[in-house]
This record gives sequence, structure tokens and C-alpha cells, in this order.
Amino acid sequence: MRILQLKNITKRFEDFVTIDNLSLDIMKGEIYGLVGPYGAGKTTLLGIMAGLIKPDRGEVFFREQNAALVNKEMSYGIGFVPQEIAVYDEFSVYENIKFFASLYGLKGKELNNAVNQTISLLELEDYSKKTPAMLTVGFKRLLNIACSICHKPTLLILDEPTVGIDTQTRNFILQIIRALNDAGTTIVYTSHYIDEIESLCSKIGIIDHGKIIAQGSSEELKSIITDTTTIIIKSSSIDGLDERRLKKINGVIDVQVDMPGCSIKIISSKDVNNLDKIILFFTNNNISIKNIESTVPDLEMVFLTLTGRRLTG
Repeated sequence: MRILQLKNITKRFEDFVTIDNLSLDIMKGEIYGLVGPYGAGKTTLLGIMAGLIKPDRGEVFFREQNAALVNKEMSYGIGFVPQEIAVYDEFSVYENIKFFASLYGLKGKELNNAVNQTISLLELEDYSKKTPAMLTVGFKRLLNIACSICHKPTLLILDEPTVGIDTQTRNFILQIIRALNDAGTTIVYTSHYIDEIESLCSKIGIIDHGKIIAQGSSEELKSIITDTTTIIIKSSSIDGLDERRLKKINGVIDVQVDMPGCSIKIISSKDVNNLDKIILFFTNNNISIKNIESTVPDLEMVFLTLTGRRLTG
């Protein structure tokens, strides 16, 4: 069953087409990951999904009803977590959550119960009386999420909710998202962390230039580029490595260097037998090779192949 359907959506800002005749179905119960390079249209698309941005052309259907005709109560079924932290600095954590819950029509005992349950779920009990200025970035992001889930939406849209936080809080947020999904909430999730998308999402869409250019499970997307191979070379030192010259070797598509780990990832065409030339390159440049291994394409490589850009670019 579809919970959200976008049909032939187009959105312009002046002369720039941000979303270009895009159609997309979000199925009930899934975690749909949306990835794309900077300027691809992700944030605009999420705003249209959440009803915050009106498309210039096309239709949005939420639970099979045209969103343009949906009443206020129906729109309460959507929660939106923006990339920017959108809470009130003068309110405490408790007051922020209570205020946003009231905007979704909750009152009286139902309102108080919703606030307390949300604080408990996100383990904010010790911070309920603190203002946002007293919180770390990680806890501000937790508060941002709390204000968007306090009304128990059936569809939750998150725009890069783990940006700029520590690993422990990041993992906790991912744990919360999985728990919400297990409880029946459909999730739309964007991130520049490819490992988050791959581990969290049951379906992934790649957006570029305002269009969904590929979608499917992680394994389905990887199957698109079976014509590449990944070679990982480890050395005791890679000082002096000229990756631009390495990229000029016939068949080499991309080179990714991990300086602290003394590791070089080389993406190469499967049709070109160039391993001898790659080894010779290292030998000629006095860079020792401790280990060589070949791996199957990863989701980052799928993204690079389809868009010509890395996810962080």
C-alpha cells in the first residue's frame, strides 16, 4: 500500500528547475533512503513531501488522498525533521516538545502523555528543564526529532538528522528510527553518510538534477555496475603518492586515498586488465605494497558511476 505518491512533480526557483517531472511512490512500512549530490533537489523534494513547499506542477497523494485537498487532521499524520535545528531557544526541552505537540492538535491529558512518552523514548529525562543553549549538538538533534514525532506520525521525513554529531548519539538516533519503523512508522531518510543509508534503508533512491535516476534495494543498485572492480592497496607509507597520475592509468575510474590508514581504493573497469600497470606505478614511485585485495562494488561506487560525483560532493 502506498502511503505517499508523487506524480509528475516539477518545481522551479526562478529559471532553475529543482524538481523535474519526478514521480515516486513511498510504500507503507518502508524506510526509503534518498541520496544525491549537493544541489540535486533533495531538500526541496522533502519539503514537497511534507507539504511545506507547493509544487509548480504535479500532484501529491498522502494515504491515497490528494494532499491539496487534505484537511488539517489528515496532515497531522506527517512529521518532518529539518536539517537545520528548528526549536525555540527560550523554551526548555519539555516546553519545546509540548508546544510542537499542541500544534498537532493534542490537548490536556493526551498532550501531557505524548510529551512524557517522547522524552522517555529519546532518553531526555535529565534534560527536560534545560534550554537548547545548554545542550550539546547531539542533544539538540534529539530535541529536533522529539518535536517532530511527539504526535506519532504515520510518515516521518528526516533531512540529514545526524549531521555534526558524535558517533554514540548518531547510533542512538539510528536505533530510534529503527524502533519507530518497527512500530509502524514509514520513514523517508536522507544522509550524506552512505553507511547509514545502506544499513538503515529497505529501499534507496538516487536523485540528481531533480530526477530519480535509480532506485531499489542496496543489492539491486549494486547490480547496476557489475562492470567495475575495486582494488584496495595498503602500504606502510603513501607519502608522495600522486593520485592524479594514478587516475591516468587506462581503465582507472576513481582513486580514493586514506592517508591515516595508508590505504588506496582504486575503482577500475572490469574489462581492462591493468593490475600490472597499477603495481608498476607503485614500484616506480617507491611506494611499498603490503597487501592487495579486490572487492565487489559498494553503494558509494554506484553513486559515483551514476552521478559522476561523490556523495559528499
